[in-house]
Amino acid sequence: MKMRRSSKVKALSLQLVLIVPFVLQIFGAVGLVSYLSFRNGQKAVNDLAAQLMERSSGKVNQHLDSYLSVPHKVAQINADAIRMGLLDTRDRQTVGKYFWHQMQAYDVSYIGIGLTTGEGVGAARYDGKTVTMDDWDARPRNNWISYALDDQGDRTRVLETLDWSNFEQPWYTGPVKAGKPVWSPIFVVNYPNQVYIATSAGRPIYDANKQLLGMVSIDVSLLKLSDFLRSLAISRSGQVFILERDGTLIANSGQAQPFSLVKSEIKRLEAINSPDPVVQQVAQQVQQRFNGFQNIAGSQELRLKLEGEPYYVHVTPWRDEYGLDWLVVMSVPENSFMAQINTNTRTTIWLCLGALAVASVMGILTSRWIIRPILRLNRASEAMASGNLNQAVEQNGIEEFNILATSFNHMARQLRESFTALEQSNEELEDRVEQRTLELKNALGELQRTQAQVVQSEKMSSLGQLVAGIAHEINNPVNFIHGNLSHVQAYTQDLLEFMQLYQQQYPNPSPEIQATAEEIDLEFLQADLPKMLSSMRVGTDRIRQIVLSLRNFSRMDESEIKPVDIHEGLDSTLMILQHRLKAHPERPEIEVIKEYSSLPHVECYAGQLNQVFMNILTNAIDAMEESNASKSFQKLQVNPNRITIRTSIVSDQWVQIAIADNGPGIPDLIQQRVFDPFFTTKSVGKGTGMGMSISYQIITEKHHGKLECLSTVGQGTEFLIRIPICQQKQSVALVGGRQEKG
Repeated sequence: MKMRRSSKVKALSLQLVLIVPFVLQIFGAVGLVSYLSFRNGQKAVNDLAAQLMERSSGKVNQHLDSYLSVPHKVAQINADAIRMGLLDTRDRQTVGKYFWHQMQAYDVSYIGIGLTTGEGVGAARYDGKTVTMDDWDARPRNNWISYALDDQGDRTRVLETLDWSNFEQPWYTGPVKAGKPVWSPIFVVNYPNQVYIATSAGRPIYDANKQLLGMVSIDVSLLKLSDFLRSLAISRSGQVFILERDGTLIANSGQAQPFSLVKSEIKRLEAINSPDPVVQQVAQQVQQRFNGFQNIAGSQELRLKLEGEPYYVHVTPWRDEYGLDWLVVMSVPENSFMAQINTNTRTTIWLCLGALAVASVMGILTSRWIIRPILRLNRASEAMASGNLNQAVEQNGIEEFNILATSFNHMARQLRESFTALEQSNEELEDRVEQRTLELKNALGELQRTQAQVVQSEKMSSLGQLVAGIAHEINNPVNFIHGNLSHVQAYTQDLLEFMQLYQQQYPNPSPEIQATAEEIDLEFLQADLPKMLSSMRVGTDRIRQIVLSLRNFSRMDESEIKPVDIHEGLDSTLMILQHRLKAHPERPEIEVIKEYSSLPHVECYAGQLNQVFMNILTNAIDAMEESNASKSFQKLQVNPNRITIRTSIVSDQWVQIAIADNGPGIPDLIQQRVFDPFFTTKSVGKGTGMGMSISYQIITEKHHGKLECLSTVGQGTEFLIRIPICQQKQSVALVGGRQEKG
C-alpha cells in the first residue's frame, strides 16, 4: 500500500527541526542549572534562617530559664532561713531590712512575706529603680503603709496607705492552697507614671515544727522581657513576642506595648489584637493553623504570608516546673535573606538569553553539516513505515540499525511470551486469592463465634458462681432458719403453756425446783423468749429482703433486654447503699426523696442500668461527704444532705429518671469532662475515672438514650437519664433516620 502525502499538513523543514531541539536543549540545560542553583540557594537560605531562628529562640529560652528561675531561688532561700530560725517573722522591721539587702543583689521587683496572722512586709522596686518598703498588720482599715527608704534601707517617710488583706490576694492564696511553690497569674498595676506588669513566685513557709506561717512572694517584672527581646536585633522587619496559651501578650520586640490604657485602666492585649501588624497577623494565622494556641505541643517551623510577603515563623513552647506555659514566636521576612539570591537570579536570566543566541548560531551550522545523512535516513524510514508493524523489523545495511532491529525483535518476542505467561499467572492468582479469601472468611467467622462463645462462657461461669454462692451461702440457710422459726415459736409456746399448766397444778414445787427457777429467772425467760423469737423472725425477714435486693440489683442472670420495673431497680440500689445513707456520728442521715410517677415496664438491660444508678448515687454520696468534712453536725442538721429521685414519662416513647443532690456542685471545667474515660477528681485509690464513662456508654450505646449532667456550684448536681420505653422501636427509628439522611 502506497501512502500519499497530504497537501493539507504543512511540513517543517529538517533544518528547523534540528535547530529547535538543539537550542531548547542548551536553553533547558542552562535554565535547569540556573533553577537548581536558585533552589539550592533558597534551600541554603531556609536552612540558614532556620538555624538563625532556632539559635535566637534558644537565646530567648535560655534568658527565660535564667530570668525566671531567680524568684524561686530567692523564695527557697528565704523559706529555708525562716524554717531554720535565721529570720524571725514577728520582727517585721528586721525582715524588711533583710529584703532590702536582697533587692540590691537580685534583679526582681518585689520580695516579701504574708503571714497567716494577716501581717506582712516587703521591699519593692515598682518603677524599676527606687526601692520602697511595704509594711502591714491585721487591722481592717489603712493597715498597709508604704515607706520611702534612704541609702541604708532605713524608713524615712510614709508614701501612701491603703486597706489590705493577705487572704484576698492571689499571690498569697495560690501557694497556700497548692501547698507548693507556684506562679501567680500575671497581674497589672497602674502606678503614677509607671505601669507594673509582673508575676509572683510564691512558696509556703513553715516553722521548725512544720506549722504553716504564711507564704513568701517574689515578683519579677515582665516588661523587662520586652527590653531583652528588642536587644536581639534579629532583623529590621522581624518580630519576637511571647504569649500565654490563651493568646495574651507577655512581651514583644517591637515598639508597641503589650497592653493598652483605656480611661486610666490598663488592659493586657491579646496577640491577635496587637497594634503591631506583624504580631497581629502572625498570631492570627498561627491560631488558625493549630486551631488554638493550646494545641501547639512542640517546636514548629512555618512559612506564612503577611500582606503577600512570605515570612519564616518559628514557634517554641516554654515551660517550667512551677506552672508557667508560654509560647515564644519569632518571625523574619524572607526578603531579609533572599535579596542577593534575587539579584543572582536576574543575572542568570541574562546568561540564559546569551546562551540561547549562541546555541541558535551553532544549531544552524550543525544542521548544515548533518542534513545529507538525515535525508537518506528519511527515505529509508518512509519505506519501513509502509510495512506491518506487528511483524519483526527487517535488518538493513547500516550496522547501528541492525543492532537496534535485533534488540527490538528480541524484546518484542519476550514481551509476547511475558504477556502470555502473565495472563496465565493472573488466572491462577485470582483462583488462589479467591480460595484464600474464602478460607480467611470462614476462619474469621469461626474465630468470632469461638470468641463470642468463650466470652459468654466466662461471663455465665462467673455470674453462675456469684448467684450460686449467694443462693447457697445466704439464701438457703436463711430460708431454713426462717422456715423453722415458726415451728420453734409454736413449740416454745406449747412448752410455755405446759409450764403454766404445770405451775397451776403444782403450785408448791420442791425446794430444788424453786431454787433452779430463781437461778434461771424463769418468769423473765417466759416473758422474753417469745420476744426473742419475734426479733429473730424480723432479722431473717430483713436478710431475705437484702438478698432479694441484691438479686434485683445485679440481675446477672439476665443478659438480654427485657421489660423491667425501673422503680424496683432504684429501690434495690438504695437498699444496698442504705449503710451509707443512714446517720453517722459526724453527720445526720442523708434524706432520700422519691417522686415516682406511674411508669410502664421499660425494655432495658436491668443489671447494667442498675450499675448506672449505683455510680450516680455513689458519686453523689461521696461529693456530699467530702463537702461535709468542713461542716459541723449542728449545721448539717439545719441544712441536711438530700437526694431527690424523680421519674416521669417524657413522651409516649421515652421515660426520664432524674437523680439530684444538694451537694457542693461541679465546676464548669470539670463538668465538661465528667464523662471522659479515666478522668476523676478523687484521690488515688478512691476512684479510677471509669464509672461515669461506663455509665454514659451504657445509656447512649446500649440503650440508645441520653445522659446529661446539670450542676451549679454551691447548689448541687442533677443527672438526667432518658431511655426509650421500647428498645426495638428506638433502634428502628435510628436506622430509619440514618437511611433517610443518607
